[in-house]
Amino acid sequence: MGSEVRKVGAFEAKTKLSELTRLTEQGVSFAICRRGKEVARLIPPSRRDRKRDLQKLKGDFQALRTEVGKRIGKINIRELIEEGRRF
Repeated sequence: MGSEVRKVGAFEAKTKLSELTRLTEQGVSFAICRRGKEVARLIPPSRRDRKRDLQKLKGDFQALRTEVGKRIGKINIRELIEEGRRF
């Protein structure tokens, strides 16, 4: 796993996409070729990208909570839980 790039034909990549994405999750990279010439790469996301995505998600949740708070006032979690139990 890691630095090795496996070559795969475009037709094979199309027919085995599920398997290729599963292997990519595990760290394998693929060079997709058409008529022997590389036209695309399938590579796992870097850890830095994943961390950035989580930070963005956290910011989005905080913005949503702020917006909801502005629209309906102070949210009391305990009241929401009790209201949910009534139904």
